[in-house]
Amino acid sequence: MKRTTNWERLKQETFDICIIGAGASGAGAAFDAALRGYRVALVDRGDFASETSSRSTKLIHGGVRYLEQAIKKLDLAQLKQVRHGLAERRTVIRNAPHLAHPLAILTPVFSWFEGMYMTIGLTLYDLISGHDAFPKGKWLSRGQALEKSPKLTQKMHSAVLYYDGQFNDSRYALALAHSADEAGAAVVNYAAVTDFGRQAGRITNALVKDQLTGETVRVKASVFLNCTGPYSDAIRLLANPELDQRIRPSKGVHIVLPRETLDSAYAVLIPKTADGRVIFAIPFGDKVFVGTTDNDYDSLLREPLLEPDEVDYLLETVRPYLAKMPERSQIQAGFGGIRPLIVSSRADTKTLLRDHEVEYDDTSGLLSLLGGKWTTYRLMAQDAIDRAGELLNKTVPSRTETAYLVGGESYRFDDWQQLQATFNLPADVCQHLMRTYGNRVAQLGELIKEQPSLAQKLAESHPYLAAEVVYQVREEMAMTLRDVLARRWRVELSDWQLTARLAPRVAQLMADELGWSPSHRTEQIQAYQHLLNTFIQEAGLSTEPSEMLSA
Repeated sequence: MKRTTNWERLKQETFDICIIGAGASGAGAAFDAALRGYRVALVDRGDFASETSSRSTKLIHGGVRYLEQAIKKLDLAQLKQVRHGLAERRTVIRNAPHLAHPLAILTPVFSWFEGMYMTIGLTLYDLISGHDAFPKGKWLSRGQALEKSPKLTQKMHSAVLYYDGQFNDSRYALALAHSADEAGAAVVNYAAVTDFGRQAGRITNALVKDQLTGETVRVKASVFLNCTGPYSDAIRLLANPELDQRIRPSKGVHIVLPRETLDSAYAVLIPKTADGRVIFAIPFGDKVFVGTTDNDYDSLLREPLLEPDEVDYLLETVRPYLAKMPERSQIQAGFGGIRPLIVSSRADTKTLLRDHEVEYDDTSGLLSLLGGKWTTYRLMAQDAIDRAGELLNKTVPSRTETAYLVGGESYRFDDWQQLQATFNLPADVCQHLMRTYGNRVAQLGELIKEQPSLAQKLAESHPYLAAEVVYQVREEMAMTLRDVLARRWRVELSDWQLTARLAPRVAQLMADELGWSPSHRTEQIQAYQHLLNTFIQEAGLSTEPSEMLSA
């Protein structure tokens, strides 16, 4: 993806569809539209998946909680959502197998009755999923469960095992945007829509400002599609100030603990909490992510941060399920995201449907894709582009169900051994590269051939290479330190101390590629260091200056 080339395209071309927002739904819609042959622009005021879509629980699922609510309340809408989610689960994995895979999940139970109840529910979950490639769940004895996850509490009666999917959310969104670019879309990050131009009240163009240079351009398109998630109302009201607000934002946070907290490849589902939520403890790389919470959030201009009461809540919720209670001092990072829940008559955010809606405003002509969740991003995008095609009087069927994303076609994880033999790289590095770039590792290999020094690890005990930073700038439109450390790698989400250590070296590599001045490089490092320290302070995880980070 070449940002300068695509920015020039925004100036010169007239598009069929201009998509605002490059998270899961926006990048998915851009890929769908480009594959159908539409002329597509995709813009985002930040980086790809820089908000909600990079801060999920990393699960691809039908929704165990939704299934329980559907049965208890005879709610067909919830049941339909579970069915859609389970159908899409296998498609998400098939289309980017380097970024997504099945995940085994254990649910500890504390009585025979509870075990039977969960087994019946999860058997139904498997039945709804049909004959996909996921293993089927089963009820395990306490001994069997402890063999699989030795850090679970000895007080449990037994455990129920089932399977869902796990994925790297921000890189999946990036792969969607990258795939859209290769299918012909003009894809630009750090490009904010600040106003609309109109004829007879209807939108004909959007004023887009380059957030890095300050340059503005008028992007002309026949249809404008709003895919800005929890920020959808801002774009809707920019297009038509008379519209009612439709989004009720909800904040969810995760804490990050060392892998030895579980000492297992099996995730843990905590099905009962004091306030009716569901909490997961999920292995992700060498960490365990614990979350999420679910609370109303009205500070959309402020990044959602981990707070002390949320830390306490998650630790206390995990306590009965583990043999040893994790300590606050073990928390290595945390992150928050905002769900774009659609306003309804339901009483609280825990019961709001996560389904989606394609809204068309007759006055302005704006299309908005509202609500939804990661698992069903492809269906959401398909529905939105179907509607856009109707408005264009040019309907073309979607092709995304069997379309591989960048890095996914002919992917075999075992090819890491061939990579190791060719480039003499450590095994952990080769495995990391395969899981991150899929079949695009050959391009990284070419960089290392041209410049052998790029094979150097940036941190001795971690697999990140200098070559990756160069590749991410040249091929993946990484423009800031946070683009690399938070999204193309997931270091910021999993380890704040490591992020601070890597920042200066990553900044130097980016400076060499992007032509940063020494002062700009220093500003990037200092600003990021300040942000990381803010995370620590807001979470109440450090009170002593000596404990703060220094890059």
